Amino acid sequence: MAIETALIQEKMEQKFANKVSNFGMQKDIFSFEVTSDSIREVILFLKEEEDTNFHFLTDLCGVHYPDHEVGQQFCVVYHLHNWIENTRIRIKTYLNGAQPEIVSISDIFLSSNWMERETYDFYGINFMGHPQLKRILNMDEMVSFPMRKEFPMEDNGRTDKDDRFFGRTANC
Repeated sequence: MAIETALIQEKMEQKFANKVSNFGMQKDIFSFEVTSDSIREVILFLKEEEDTNFHFLTDLCGVHYPDHEVGQQFCVVYHLHNWIENTRIRIKTYLNGAQPEIVSISDIFLSSNWMERETYDFYGINFMGHPQLKRILNMDEMVSFPMRKEFPMEDNGRTDKDDRFFGRTANC
């Protein structure tokens, strides 16, 4: 039997009070938000607490919201899994867009090492305390972060994207 979401919410509110918020189901996964300065202690609690047992980090990724209010332009999303009860949860924390940084959890979940590096590589989110935070897929010489929405989707200089090649003409 899966762990009840009400129990997770109750434990989070008891332990962390106003540091956790916006509890609810999103696409069949129980989700909530955590203040960025509390993310490490929340994840450690969820892993070590006997009643929750979230011992597996399924995913960690970044999201860029350039139009959100100041302090919420970036989001780091954590997906945790309780194998015993077969329960998944999603935790979101929002970061400042000017200098997005958050504490690393690579010592709590070893699998987060590469996930944090990938998030840094594509979004420029600095994971403080990460043992080797450097690019993992892009070139080291690259100075930009390609998944940020400040970059255009198409390169206007490309000649292979000519509308004539796709059956479209300027007269349409």
